[in-house]
Amino acid sequence: MVRQIERCYTHPLGPGRLPEVREGGRRLLGLVVPHAGYVYSGPVAAHSYAALAADGLRSSYVIFGPNHQGQGAPLAITKHEWQTPLGIVPIDPSLYEALRKPPLEDDVVAHRDEHSIEVQLPFLQHLSPSVSFVPICMAFQEYELATEVGELVADVVRGRERDVLLVASSDFTHVGPQYFQLPPKGMTAPAFAKQQDAKAIDRILALDPRGFAGRVVQDEISMCGYGPVTALLAGAKRLGAREAKLLKYGTSSDVSEDERMAVGYGAIAIYR
Repeated sequence: MVRQIERCYTHPLGPGRLPEVREGGRRLLGLVVPHAGYVYSGPVAAHSYAALAADGLRSSYVIFGPNHQGQGAPLAITKHEWQTPLGIVPIDPSLYEALRKPPLEDDVVAHRDEHSIEVQLPFLQHLSPSVSFVPICMAFQEYELATEVGELVADVVRGRERDVLLVASSDFTHVGPQYFQLPPKGMTAPAFAKQQDAKAIDRILALDPRGFAGRVVQDEISMCGYGPVTALLAGAKRLGAREAKLLKYGTSSDVSEDERMAVGYGAIAIYR
């Protein structure tokens, strides 16, 4: 697993070298990170975690992820520790207790078969063996609820911004027959994914949660984790976010060279 993570950093689509953990300025408030298999989205995800390493590691993380399976509570946290090939990752007890209030509810079923949050943990463990977090699995992703969740997290984190980082786990556009979305005639799947994702990324970089959520709906952008990204934007703005940077964008076709389908991947950092 360590070698797999390190290959994400050294891959031609990755940052190009292994991350160096520093005592940075801790300006980082949040990250958008993809969650497909490491062979596809890992190099793009590595850009987000390289930015974290340069800014300074945190003691805890709140990770928002979509609920692909539709199981369990619609907005779920859990107090159960998680296990990855790199070891056990405990829940931050104080964050968990502070967040265990409506609209969030404790439900391990929502997390049991869901990968979107799980795949982020080995990247964090690779940077530090001492990682704690709170997962928020979102089956309900509408703007109003996602904003409520993001602002709840911000209110809990306020005063600990230098010690707690928000992470939104999401892939971008899914296009191809298996995703029930086809590109317009004469356009390849990767080209269509890039066109669609540019619209969403534009609103993320503008720190505009309402505009972002509206753009996703209006233009039928098939992001699986638009709710987590909306929550991140709402929370980061409440915490005083001033800048967002696109660190890397790519699609699955950059690895597979299959132009019949594509999934978009974006690494984005949000700073105070």
